[in-house]
Amino acid sequence: MKNIKIFDTTLRDGEQSPGASMNIDEKIQIALQLEKLGVDIIEAGFGASSSGDFEAIQKISEAVSKSTICSLARAIDSDIKKAGDSILHNKNRIHTFIATSKIHMEHKLNMSEDEVIKRAINAVEYASTFSNDVEFSCEDAGRSDIGFLIEISDAVINAGAKTINFPDTVGFMLPQEIGQLIKTLDSFISDRAIISSHNHNDLGLGVSNAIEAIKNGATQIECTINGIGERAGNSALEEIVMILETRKDIFKEYSTNINIKEIFPTSQLVSSITGMKPQANKAIVGDNAFSHESGIHQDGILKNKSTYEIISPESIGKFKNENIVLGKLSGRAAFKNKITELGFSLSDEEININFLKFKELADKKKNVFDNDIRALIIGEMKNIDSIFSFSSVDFDNCGVIVSIIKDNETLIASIVGNGTIDSIFKSIDFISKIKGELIDYQVKSISEGKDSLAKAMVKVSFDGNIYTGSGLKVDTLDASAIAYISALNKYLNDK
Repeated sequence: MKNIKIFDTTLRDGEQSPGASMNIDEKIQIALQLEKLGVDIIEAGFGASSSGDFEAIQKISEAVSKSTICSLARAIDSDIKKAGDSILHNKNRIHTFIATSKIHMEHKLNMSEDEVIKRAINAVEYASTFSNDVEFSCEDAGRSDIGFLIEISDAVINAGAKTINFPDTVGFMLPQEIGQLIKTLDSFISDRAIISSHNHNDLGLGVSNAIEAIKNGATQIECTINGIGERAGNSALEEIVMILETRKDIFKEYSTNINIKEIFPTSQLVSSITGMKPQANKAIVGDNAFSHESGIHQDGILKNKSTYEIISPESIGKFKNENIVLGKLSGRAAFKNKITELGFSLSDEEININFLKFKELADKKKNVFDNDIRALIIGEMKNIDSIFSFSSVDFDNCGVIVSIIKDNETLIASIVGNGTIDSIFKSIDFISKIKGELIDYQVKSISEGKDSLAKAMVKVSFDGNIYTGSGLKVDTLDASAIAYISALNKYLNDK
């Protein structure tokens, strides 16, 4: 049996999706769920990119014990030191990379092949002083010369690299090309290092390319939950794993360490935190993945599920009772059990805080659904100082009255704008004495029913920098005010 290592980069490459940024608490929740899912390696971030990423990697490295935690670094000493300092030494992995395609070496790096090899060797040797598990990536391997890939792979393996990754960085390659590339490299590398494949989805071939890589010798696949990532995204973890699981007639000699019953809860958690819901027809985890509209299909399913279902929803953790309703009479034990089912790992104190929020919501809503609870918990993961906090939105004969709190003092304003929402935002600007420019505003219903929670999301420019904010309330106007204040607080925290 050939075990395929699953290297999840949701927290690094996935976060590079526009609008998918996560705070430290949110990243820790996802990392703990990825560990529960059975992911072998979690790429927790790019240690040198920001102090937030550095701190997140450190905290994830401390929180996760079963999965290997990985920090990305360019082939630069300062990057590698940051990566090394962000992980628990020797327990975890440093992933360093440099471009190997002619177009990147000439136009981005301005370096010769010999210079790139020398830089790669130095990077791996230096990374090895921090960790005994070093991965090296040939950036843009899909457009690199095969002879050069062999040469640089040989050099970095001799320098101490345990895993060599060949990314199709721009999603350029076709499946047969990936297959041939991995097969050729495997003939030179197979017994000396793990061969890894990282595929982007620019041509919609990310998963197909990952499967071809596996068939031709790759024993590590880099992927993300729901396929999120730069541009058109990465190959989707859930699709790769379920192809190997479902098509045992072809892949009987292959296995992963993934607990497939955690696939759907993980997908939902990532979707809720990033705000990026998979399209309805997304394979495995989309809303329509197990829906049957046609009368012929419905008739077949009622007679025998295997007529039109090759995967059972229950096998990936999507149960019929997933939306069991909680209400104001539900106790703490039921609430605790529900949040565990939804993929959250919370302390007793965090459970108590969220239980009180749940009770407050249950007094306003007849039924509280799974998405309501997800939204409540994620809403508590602010991870920033709240300079301003929301008090209320009211009305009188003059229009909207907005009340917000700063230093325990309630501040009130009523500014006329172009409609109610604009009036709320302008009133907040007036109180804070900080003018924001609204870039984007969205409101969506979190669950079903007329009393559903409203989630408002804003993008606001302050001093030319864009900040996102979200708000959650049964009342849409309250949610909108909270979202705008959230973006304002992020701006003030950065000053």
